[in-house]
Amino acid sequence: MKDFTILVGGQAGQGSRKAGLIIAKIFNQMGYNIFIHEDYQSLIKGGHNFSIVRVSEKEFLTHRNNLDFILALDNETFLKHENKLNKKGLIIFNSKKTKTEKGIGLDIDQMVKDLSCPLIMGNIAMISSFAKSVGVEWSILEKVLKNELNREIEKNLLIAKKAYSETNQFIKIEKLKTKKSNLLTGNEAIALGAVDAGLEIYSAYPMTPATSILHYLADNSKKFKVSVSQAENEISAINFVIGSSYAGKRSMTATSGGGFALMTEGISLGAQAEVPVLVVNSQRSGPATGVPTYGGQSDLLFSLASGHGDFVRFVASPGDANEAYYLSGVLLNLAWKYQSPTILLTDKELSESTFEFNPEKKNKKEKELLWDKKGEYKRYSQSKNGISPLAFPGTSAVVKSTSYEHDEKGLSAEDSDLVVLMQNKRLRKFEEMKKEIDKLEAVKVYGNKKSNKAIICWGSVKGSAKEAVEELGIKLIQPLFLQPFPIKQMKKALKGVNKLISVECNSTGQLAEVLKGQGIKVDKQILKYDMRPFTSEDLVLKLKKI
Repeated sequence: MKDFTILVGGQAGQGSRKAGLIIAKIFNQMGYNIFIHEDYQSLIKGGHNFSIVRVSEKEFLTHRNNLDFILALDNETFLKHENKLNKKGLIIFNSKKTKTEKGIGLDIDQMVKDLSCPLIMGNIAMISSFAKSVGVEWSILEKVLKNELNREIEKNLLIAKKAYSETNQFIKIEKLKTKKSNLLTGNEAIALGAVDAGLEIYSAYPMTPATSILHYLADNSKKFKVSVSQAENEISAINFVIGSSYAGKRSMTATSGGGFALMTEGISLGAQAEVPVLVVNSQRSGPATGVPTYGGQSDLLFSLASGHGDFVRFVASPGDANEAYYLSGVLLNLAWKYQSPTILLTDKELSESTFEFNPEKKNKKEKELLWDKKGEYKRYSQSKNGISPLAFPGTSAVVKSTSYEHDEKGLSAEDSDLVVLMQNKRLRKFEEMKKEIDKLEAVKVYGNKKSNKAIICWGSVKGSAKEAVEELGIKLIQPLFLQPFPIKQMKKALKGVNKLISVECNSTGQLAEVLKGQGIKVDKQILKYDMRPFTSEDLVLKLKKI
């Protein structure tokens, strides 16, 4: 088997997500490429959660609808997903909870009882039975279990050995000679990218699907040398990072749409006070609280216009973990170079899915413009490009930052000529930001680059779109930066295209609106807003109809 998909499902609290990760790690050890899609409800216990693990010899960035294996920890998993199982597919199920003559039935309840193990270890029994059924060597399974389990390892290995020994092998999935890669979620890649670009302080209030950035940085705070704190709300979090940036520490916060709404006044403060601010907005279904644990791409226009008053901010959106790593570091550096807000716009699918992680190059901290300590320090001194040298409290400088309009020293001002002078200063800075975009890889092109038909997408839709265009022999255009808009690179990517189709996970076609504002006409739109991501199969069918 060269490309196959495994679904692991059960109730919240049964360990289906951990089981999916362990299965992914097993095949990662065997040299296969991996992608994990997570689907879970906003419940601590009960409900229906599942992980879809896709395994392939080729590189890819999305899951598939058709299933080759189902591991059903409860009956609902069997009932909900049986119709997606391929004809030659295999189901492994808990025989006490599911009644069927298909597949492999394990009496998991009795197995854990006989070995005096807690019920949650039933997921380990199912993993082990699956591993044996597809010919995975015990040594590989044992190694992964030891690496991934941090408590009661001996009991877990005991139940794993029992399930493994009591299962027959049905097929043999061969080990590949290719080198295994690291596996990271999009949120973990975002965190690492910022750390490598000099992140020193992280503060946030938990909000799905951005929460795991907080957890990951907190768990690794000593290793990364990052101070991590949980604020009492999103308003506090944005003000925390503004304060720590003012004090000279590279800082970041992250949230989802509702929390981002609370942060927008702080984003304007960062622009007016010229304090570096990096905010991650990981979108979920909305508006308001929406559907908390499911995704969408409906915050694009909001992010581009977030905050009040006239200012431009960098907004970028990655399509996979490698881009998430790269762009979080780039945006942190750009925030400090231009002393202005930057926004990393991601979504649930990218934030919480697990990817192969192979960044082309490592991020590094780029130097900001610092005061030369000559003469009187003026925080907002005039310059040709609008960027003023930085100094921080506790040095020989008196550093005055303010949310009010101000003069060069930072003293509040209401004189009309002075207001125009300072606004023009900031506008010069934003003109430089537009030039900066031209230096970066701001637009990517995939598929048949000579095709006169193209689809355009942003964010996590890249994965399914890339696979779809490869099948159909057309072009894919993916903007990484959305503000300032990379118009020169976009026009180059669109050269020769006479039919352009936008693909988005929202109901209003927000990317198409952005393109319209740049004088670029979209001929057709494919919009998906059922809270679930595109798969390549879905997209191919929709494109063929067009």
